[in-house]
Amino acid sequence: MEIINRTQRMRSVCRKVRRDQEKTIGLVPTMGALHEGHLSLVREARRMCDTVVVSIFVNPKQFAPAEDFQTYPRDLTKDTMLLADYNVDYIFAPAVEEIYPKGFSTHVEVEGISDQLEGAARPGHFRGVATVLTILFNIIRPDFAYFGQKDAQQTLVVRKLVRDLAFDTEVVVLPTVREESGLAFSSRNAYLSEDDRRAAAVLYRALAHAESAYGEGERNGRKLAELVRADIEREPAARVEYVSVNDADTLAPLERLDDRPVLVSLAVRFGKTRLIDNILLNRTRTGKTGALTSV
Repeated sequence: MEIINRTQRMRSVCRKVRRDQEKTIGLVPTMGALHEGHLSLVREARRMCDTVVVSIFVNPKQFAPAEDFQTYPRDLTKDTMLLADYNVDYIFAPAVEEIYPKGFSTHVEVEGISDQLEGAARPGHFRGVATVLTILFNIIRPDFAYFGQKDAQQTLVVRKLVRDLAFDTEVVVLPTVREESGLAFSSRNAYLSEDDRRAAAVLYRALAHAESAYGEGERNGRKLAELVRADIEREPAARVEYVSVNDADTLAPLERLDDRPVLVSLAVRFGKTRLIDNILLNRTRTGKTGALTSV
């Protein structure tokens, strides 16, 4: 496993893998502080691809001024030790100036789908995501790029980015990985106190309640959202930012649910920690990659 810090070196390595060795490349883009959710992506990349690249880059452009960029957990040594057990070929861990050199002034924005939910709560966030992924895709040119369903809106943004800009990359989305309590793995879970971590398990219980209600025939989007919100608000430590029921492909708000795929998503604070989670209704998994698709 080689750790690469320079953009030119990463580009050169990937060019050799593609052209000279004629091997496929799988990219797992991360901001480090790796956990089981990331590792599930690495395992799938390793299964599908000849060469696996994990990028570790805390992207300043997807953080608002009041957000936690400076304090976001960083431990490249620990991350490297974790990845050593997964036969990763390359870790791309560039400095900020390698990705955004002096005078950088170009940004990528996926309009429409970036403006709702997390986009409304965190203005500029998805512009930062789309910009850094465009740069990574151009440097590495992966055949496959791997993302987790926990960041559901991000996966939609990435798919549209790849489609609109004609990247020769297939986006693979894998199911959310959860702790035993149901809490979705997240790098920001490290911020939670023990009491808040226990309290945060309410998020999955509320989403599972919505799934159960849907399975029993509830098709009113507003009622499903109210059910989830009521469950969460019974937990004193929780402060709900939003609960939303949307078309899982377009993010159009849904009042009446039909046969289309449905995304029930939320953002909730516990202390100073902001957590997001979601559940898909009307979904299946493909047998080939394990990736989530909707019916």
